[in-house]
Amino acid sequence: MVKDLLVSTSERDLVVAALQQHPPVRVDRRATTALRPVQITYGPDFGYAQVSLGKTRCAATVSATVTAPRADHPSDGILLFNTEIAPMAQPGLGSADTSRVNEDEVFVSRMLDKALRLSRAIDTEGLCILAGQQVWTVRVDVRVLDNDGNVMDCASLAAVAALLHFRRPDVSVTGEDVTIHPADEKSPVPLTVYHAPLCTSFAFFDQGRVTLLDPTRLEEALQDGHLTVATNVHRELCAMAHAGGAPLAPDQVLQCAQLAASKVHDLTRAIHTALKADYDARGISLHASNIFDKIQEDGGDVVMMGM
Repeated sequence: MVKDLLVSTSERDLVVAALQQHPPVRVDRRATTALRPVQITYGPDFGYAQVSLGKTRCAATVSATVTAPRADHPSDGILLFNTEIAPMAQPGLGSADTSRVNEDEVFVSRMLDKALRLSRAIDTEGLCILAGQQVWTVRVDVRVLDNDGNVMDCASLAAVAALLHFRRPDVSVTGEDVTIHPADEKSPVPLTVYHAPLCTSFAFFDQGRVTLLDPTRLEEALQDGHLTVATNVHRELCAMAHAGGAPLAPDQVLQCAQLAASKVHDLTRAIHTALKADYDARGISLHASNIFDKIQEDGGDVVMMGM
């Protein structure tokens, strides 16, 4: 993510000196491998989730509309991602920083697209209504409400939580006649989600010798390098982005991927808990999913998708 926070010399010296201790010490007293507290809440409508990761907050809204399919994929639905950072999410930024905000928005949207669409986490074939004529276009809009660092992971958690919560209208097809049923006529249908990749980000200091999980905004402003990996509960590496900075050795990347794969169980469990609580309040059953069946610290190596 773009460094957008002005840091005083005293703050810089404090953070750097603390991280040079043995073991390294973070300003917020977390361990180098610890996540900030996670909270997930759902709204009254299906497909809305608000997530907080420490003081960073994101809201995701999923919607579906009937459109024409892409010419090269006539039997596939369409999955789109859009990210917006609210002006008040990053107080202190001026008009000259607009391009920086735009870069962050593009980075988050592209990473979500890589992690969820390109890894085929969502069954897009199941979104086809009439091949070559009508498909569902599912759009995920992520809005950053507060930025205290690591927007990427918070946005990823919000997007996945909203997708798992979303239900589209049921459809009947007779010949070429399509009927979209309102919710009071037929129960809406959940998306088929094969797996749920979640992003985990790392900040590097001291030329890559110190690695911090889930960096705050202050840590991001001072970092030497940044890495984001997307993994699922099956320990599959679905996407990765090294946003410049200090070069990383292959074993560093592997260690980060292994840590991310273990943390994704905790994050997926948090989604499951929030989703079940919401469904219980609505008086409906949580649909079966192999995503939640794999929530366990099962260890093992991280593997690339498709290998």
